[in-house]
Amino acid sequence: MVYKRTILKKILAHGGLAEFTLVKDQKEYQGALYVNGIRIPGPPLPQPLNQPKGEITHWMGNKPSVGLTAKEAAQIIEEIEVENQSLYYRAHLGGK
Repeated sequence: MVYKRTILKKILAHGGLAEFTLVKDQKEYQGALYVNGIRIPGPPLPQPLNQPKGEITHWMGNKPSVGLTAKEAAQIIEEIEVENQSLYYRAHLGGK
């Protein structure tokens, strides 16, 4: 994965720093979570919680998982989609 930029930073309840980043694998952009600089494996996009907890409606990461509000999740998803649309355009329509 190649790091492109940080989309969102959050201070966690225990004082750690969560960074939601935009990274590119061989084919497309996706999200990645880092906690205190360590990559946390998990889904490449925010996932909805089965039962939201107050303002927290989504999560990313596995052990630890980090909760996100609907606004934060939408921001991450939108930035990833914009980058992937740009990739698609350059690959398929840019040269025509």
